[in-house]
Amino acid sequence: MSLEYFHMDVFSRSPYSGNSLPVFLEASGLSAPQMLRLTQELRHFEAIFLEPTGQLNRVRAHVFDMFEELPFAGHPVLGAAAVLHYTSGLTSPQTWQIELPTKVVSITTEQTEYGYAGLLDQGRPEFLGVVSERERFAQAFGLVSDDLHPELPLEVVSTGLPYLILPLRAGVLARASICNDISELLQAVNAQFAVLFDETELEIRHWNNDGLIEDIATGSAAGTIGAYRLRHRLASGGERFILQQGRFVGRPSLLYVQPEGTPAAVQTVKVGGDVVLVGRGRIEVLP
Repeated sequence: MSLEYFHMDVFSRSPYSGNSLPVFLEASGLSAPQMLRLTQELRHFEAIFLEPTGQLNRVRAHVFDMFEELPFAGHPVLGAAAVLHYTSGLTSPQTWQIELPTKVVSITTEQTEYGYAGLLDQGRPEFLGVVSERERFAQAFGLVSDDLHPELPLEVVSTGLPYLILPLRAGVLARASICNDISELLQAVNAQFAVLFDETELEIRHWNNDGLIEDIATGSAAGTIGAYRLRHRLASGGERFILQQGRFVGRPSLLYVQPEGTPAAVQTVKVGGDVVLVGRGRIEVLP
């Protein structure tokens, strides 16, 4: 058995920018250990594996990073929807349903002069609590409490993955890094990951919890930022804003974020961006 995959760059209009991704269009029959080994072999930040459901424009999906399966991730879902549109041969805008382990998400795609543009509806966010240990979490990123934004709270928000959002003063992002694994710190506040956020520049940074790999463009984190900004009256319901990410690793990316609802009741967050095809490959020997 051989296995075809597509190499996509997400949140960019140009190949070799944005966040790269392998999309396995037909992964039926693969086990979780096989999908993890394939992800580790290709060494993109994440990989997505699709299975047909028998329903038009609806597939099942499994997303892996190089450590485990994730219940949700933004850029793999957007990249997968672009591949589905590309292989369908259709030229009109399309809507896709992707079944993830914990929820079903909807993505609209359309052709552009660069490739495809996608918009992912991440659903209703959960606000899981404000965190008071400002000094402790600032130190986890090599910072001090004065580097945190003086008026905005540290808060755990989820649209499928719970992130601790750390709002920073302008200009501080460049000095941040993870010194030691922060997994236990995050678990103590019911978060799985952390995202640093500069409200002045509308820019974010995110790493694996051990700090060894910095992500390029994080759609799931962008969704939590959209919910956070609407809740704290930094954004308006129904209005789109652009988040920047990836410049510190040489792959600048643009993420389009549109929260819906009111500060008292955030209904959903949509996250989108451009997707381009880089190439395709074939696995001849399965793990």
